[in-house]
Amino acid sequence: MSKNKRPGHYQKLQERFPEVLSAVETLGSTVRAAGPIDDKTAQFIQLGVAAALGSTGAVHSHARRALQAGASEEEIQHALLLLISTIGFPKVAAALSWVQEVLDKQ
Repeated sequence: MSKNKRPGHYQKLQERFPEVLSAVETLGSTVRAAGPIDDKTAQFIQLGVAAALGSTGAVHSHARRALQAGASEEEIQHALLLLISTIGFPKVAAALSWVQEVLDKQ
Protein backbone atom coordinates (compact mmCIF):
# COMPACT_ATOMS: atom_id res chain seq x y z
CA MET A 1 0.00 0.00 0.00
CA SER A 2 1.39 3.39 -0.87
CA LYS A 3 2.07 5.74 2.01
CA ASN A 4 -0.69 8.13 0.94
CA LYS A 5 -3.31 5.34 1.15
CA ARG A 6 -2.48 4.30 4.70
CA PRO A 7 -5.20 4.63 7.34
CA GLY A 8 -5.54 8.07 8.91
CA HIS A 9 -4.34 6.93 12.32
CA TYR A 10 -1.19 5.44 10.76
CA GLN A 11 -0.54 8.69 8.91
CA LYS A 12 -0.87 10.66 12.15
CA LEU A 13 1.57 8.33 13.89
CA GLN A 14 3.94 8.68 10.96
CA GLU A 15 3.78 12.47 11.19
CA ARG A 16 4.31 12.46 14.96
CA PHE A 17 6.92 9.69 15.16
CA PRO A 18 8.57 9.47 11.73
CA GLU A 19 11.73 7.73 12.93
CA VAL A 20 9.79 5.05 14.78
CA LEU A 21 7.46 4.30 11.86
CA SER A 22 10.41 4.21 9.47
CA ALA A 23 12.13 1.67 11.73
CA VAL A 24 8.96 -0.45 11.93
CA GLU A 25 8.62 -0.50 8.15
CA THR A 26 12.30 -1.31 7.68
CA LEU A 27 12.14 -4.10 10.25
CA GLY A 28 9.19 -5.75 8.50
CA SER A 29 10.81 -5.73 5.07
CA THR A 30 14.16 -6.82 6.50
CA VAL A 31 12.65 -9.81 8.32
CA ARG A 32 10.67 -10.88 5.23
CA ALA A 33 13.83 -10.72 3.09
CA ALA A 34 15.96 -12.60 5.64
CA GLY A 35 14.71 -16.08 4.83
CA PRO A 36 13.43 -18.46 2.19
CA ILE A 37 9.68 -17.88 2.69
CA ASP A 38 8.10 -16.17 -0.32
CA ASP A 39 6.08 -12.99 0.17
CA LYS A 40 2.67 -14.59 -0.41
CA THR A 41 3.33 -17.25 2.23
CA ALA A 42 4.68 -14.62 4.63
CA GLN A 43 1.48 -12.62 4.20
CA PHE A 44 -0.62 -15.73 4.93
CA ILE A 45 1.36 -16.31 8.13
CA GLN A 46 0.89 -12.71 9.21
CA LEU A 47 -2.78 -12.81 8.21
CA GLY A 48 -3.30 -15.85 10.41
CA VAL A 49 -1.69 -14.18 13.40
CA ALA A 50 -3.71 -11.02 12.80
CA ALA A 51 -6.90 -13.11 12.74
CA ALA A 52 -5.90 -14.92 15.94
CA LEU A 53 -5.30 -11.57 17.65
CA GLY A 54 -8.59 -10.18 16.36
CA SER A 55 -6.82 -7.20 14.80
CA THR A 56 -9.09 -5.72 12.14
CA GLY A 57 -6.45 -3.34 10.81
CA ALA A 58 -3.78 -6.03 10.54
CA VAL A 59 -6.19 -8.41 8.79
CA HIS A 60 -7.03 -5.63 6.32
CA SER A 61 -3.34 -4.88 5.78
CA HIS A 62 -2.20 -8.47 5.29
CA ALA A 63 -5.16 -9.32 3.08
CA ARG A 64 -4.22 -6.38 0.82
CA ARG A 65 -0.58 -7.40 0.89
CA ALA A 66 -1.44 -11.03 0.12
CA LEU A 67 -3.42 -9.87 -2.91
CA GLN A 68 -0.48 -7.74 -4.02
CA ALA A 69 1.78 -10.80 -3.61
CA GLY A 70 -0.43 -12.75 -6.01
CA ALA A 71 -2.85 -14.52 -3.68
CA SER A 72 -6.35 -15.16 -4.94
CA GLU A 73 -9.51 -14.40 -2.98
CA GLU A 74 -10.03 -18.15 -2.58
CA GLU A 75 -6.51 -18.69 -1.22
CA ILE A 76 -6.95 -15.94 1.36
CA GLN A 77 -10.29 -17.31 2.48
CA HIS A 78 -8.90 -20.85 2.64
CA ALA A 79 -5.90 -19.69 4.68
CA LEU A 80 -8.36 -18.33 7.23
CA LEU A 81 -10.66 -21.36 7.14
CA LEU A 82 -7.66 -23.54 8.03
CA LEU A 83 -7.58 -21.73 11.38
CA ILE A 84 -11.05 -22.79 12.57
CA SER A 85 -9.78 -25.74 14.63
CA THR A 86 -6.99 -23.60 16.09
CA ILE A 87 -8.48 -20.19 16.89
CA GLY A 88 -12.18 -21.00 16.64
CA PHE A 89 -14.99 -20.26 14.25
CA PRO A 90 -15.99 -16.85 15.70
CA LYS A 91 -12.52 -15.36 15.13
CA VAL A 92 -12.30 -16.87 11.66
CA ALA A 93 -15.77 -15.59 10.76
CA ALA A 94 -14.79 -12.11 11.93
CA ALA A 95 -11.54 -12.22 9.95
CA LEU A 96 -13.40 -13.38 6.84
CA SER A 97 -15.73 -10.39 7.18
CA TRP A 98 -12.75 -8.04 7.46
CA VAL A 99 -11.16 -9.62 4.38
CA GLN A 100 -14.45 -9.15 2.54
CA GLU A 101 -14.26 -5.42 3.32
CA VAL A 102 -10.89 -5.35 1.54
CA LEU A 103 -12.20 -7.37 -1.38
CA ASP A 104 -15.25 -5.14 -1.74
CA LYS A 105 -12.93 -2.14 -2.23
CA GLN A 106 -11.00 -3.88 -5.04
